[in-house]
Amino acid sequence: MFTNCFLCPPLYQVELDQEKGLEMRKWVLSGILASEETYLSHLEALLIPMKPLRAAATTSQPMLTIQQIETIFFKVPELHEIHKDFYDALLPRVQDWSHQQCVGDLFQKLASQLGVYRAFVDNYKVAVETADKCCQANAQFAEISENLKVKSTKDCKDQSAKNSLETLLYKPVDRVTRSTLVLHDLLKHTPPSHPDHPLLQDALRISQNFLSSINEEITPRRQSMTVKKGENRQLLRDRFMVELVEGSRKLRHVFLFTDLLLCTKLKKQAAGKGQQYDCKWYIPLADLTFQTIEDCESTPIPLVQDEEIDAMKIKISQIKNEIQREKRTTKGPKVIERLRKKLSEQESLLLLMSPNMAFRVANRNGKGFTFLISSDYERAEWREIIREQQKKCDFSLTSLELQMLTNSCVKLQTVHTIPMTMNKEDDESPGLYGFLNVIVHSASGLKQSLNLYCSLEVDSFGYFVNKAKTRVYRDSTEPNWNEEFEIELEGSQTLRLLCYEKCCNKTKQNKEDGEITDKIMAKGQIKLDPQTLQNKDWQRTVIAMNGIEVKLSMKFASREFSLKRMPSRKQSGVFGVKINVVTKRERSKVPLIVRQCVEEIERRGMEEVGIYRVSGVATDIQALKAAFDSNNKDVSVMMREMDVNAIAGTLKLYFRELPEPLFTDELYPNFAGGIGQLNVILHIAFTVWLKMRASTRCLYTIWPQFLVPLCFGHLKKTAKSQTAHSQSP
Repeated sequence: MFTNCFLCPPLYQVELDQEKGLEMRKWVLSGILASEETYLSHLEALLIPMKPLRAAATTSQPMLTIQQIETIFFKVPELHEIHKDFYDALLPRVQDWSHQQCVGDLFQKLASQLGVYRAFVDNYKVAVETADKCCQANAQFAEISENLKVKSTKDCKDQSAKNSLETLLYKPVDRVTRSTLVLHDLLKHTPPSHPDHPLLQDALRISQNFLSSINEEITPRRQSMTVKKGENRQLLRDRFMVELVEGSRKLRHVFLFTDLLLCTKLKKQAAGKGQQYDCKWYIPLADLTFQTIEDCESTPIPLVQDEEIDAMKIKISQIKNEIQREKRTTKGPKVIERLRKKLSEQESLLLLMSPNMAFRVANRNGKGFTFLISSDYERAEWREIIREQQKKCDFSLTSLELQMLTNSCVKLQTVHTIPMTMNKEDDESPGLYGFLNVIVHSASGLKQSLNLYCSLEVDSFGYFVNKAKTRVYRDSTEPNWNEEFEIELEGSQTLRLLCYEKCCNKTKQNKEDGEITDKIMAKGQIKLDPQTLQNKDWQRTVIAMNGIEVKLSMKFASREFSLKRMPSRKQSGVFGVKINVVTKRERSKVPLIVRQCVEEIERRGMEEVGIYRVSGVATDIQALKAAFDSNNKDVSVMMREMDVNAIAGTLKLYFRELPEPLFTDELYPNFAGGIGQLNVILHIAFTVWLKMRASTRCLYTIWPQFLVPLCFGHLKKTAKSQTAHSQSP
């Protein structure tokens, strides 16, 4: 009796374990079924173009020859038939499931047909090379091979996306390496007493022998191309960046993997050929460091003037408008394609020239590399993800694997083209154009008293730029700024906010990237929803980030509304008054407000980044406006105590509130007619005028007192000569 009592619990536990194991066996088989369904959809996607290509090969104008088709799609129909038979036989057995159900004979039969995979693997390299040559020779086939649609399955919805021919041809190679893993899992949950056990062992033996015979050929390729979850190497993020090479800006595509940072150059694409990359350099994350002031050689960053950047934006806007006009006409797609090419060139140039913020990395030998980024938000993101990955990364990469990894970047990339406006589909939101008023109220959630300030970034023409900065609120856990800014939006869709700790102690300052910077405490972003912001009322929101919450209010004014010019309603003051009235009253050629603002900016603002781009505090701007309108004698003293961006903002506001544009509508036709004969100074003035007409920006610092008389004197002379010419016989 006692013996039975002691023996019963172990026997009962054994039965429970067997029951659980048999139940797990069903789940493993269900997973195999789902995997087979996805694999069949990949093979079917290869068969879809093969049939019409074979039919066209017998016509007078074949796309590919029969020999090329047989080489590229070698053994694909046979593989599809083998796995279709296996799937059709396995499905009813799993649906009519019992613990005694046998499936070992199906796996044994599948293993006996691995000879077809042997033939496919032997031909794989030739197949890919042939497909590549055919893509170069035939643009139509290149288009087909890059846009093969895989039928979606209920367990793999993401497979409905387009796949390339090379990606799908690799699927059988990848499949054969996983065959032993599947059988190991199934055997693990099959009791030795089950009839399937010896059959599965035999299938595993065949698979292992087959795999060992070809493993050396396919393992490096699989390791370098695979980025699925659970594998050794995964792509974390990629981005187009500007690299500073011997003082010159170079456009690069940078890939951050779980164990290395890879810098590549996009090769020039030949007709009918897909994207390809050249590896410029790579650094294992274990050996990567961020350069400090002491380590970094002070390489000057070649700066591009704001006027040049604005001219590029004007050109881009003009080309985009021309594309829209052509779409409404009956002209063919060749004209639009030509314009899109010009647009791509201009946007690539803008991306190359716009960033000025250094992001420096180095390898363990001390060799440094410098990237230029336009957003501190993005620079911080790259630092954070690299530091996090360095804690757990393990590195191993042969020269062959490096080459294969570089080749696979075309399929791995998440950023496929220059991140500019031309890449947006027609039905995508074009973003917001106009002026966004933002009030930064307060912050909460700080653990200790800090000297805290915030900066605001928005996207403009495909990249993010800093647009505003609050004052430093000192020694507080709940700073209250309550500062208002007016930010110009140029197709913007996202607002980013960064909170910095102002480091007054030099020993605590962050010295990365060769410059002393303040520490980023938190960062976050919100989407600018057009539906919400079209409401003219203030919209309150909270940005939560790293335990810190910042309260904001926003109000948006469209470009059409903000650029509407109003007739002068007053004769006193300077804002909203005709410029000729002001100059006559002041007995000068240039208004006093322009001279004083420009002089103060040139006196102490020429070293500031983004003098006219970064918004000043709205209350300071309004205070200066009131002082100039009332002819306050202390306005010079006020300007010396104010931030230089507020002075620049006052100057911009003055030009924006003029009753008519600075270059008048009356003279514009003559000005445009004679533009081809104008000298370099007039060409610069015209570029600035176009910018003012589009976004009411002021002339920046291009306002020497001789400019306006010279422009209009030359203009009148040109107009007179044109009139005389038209009246001559």
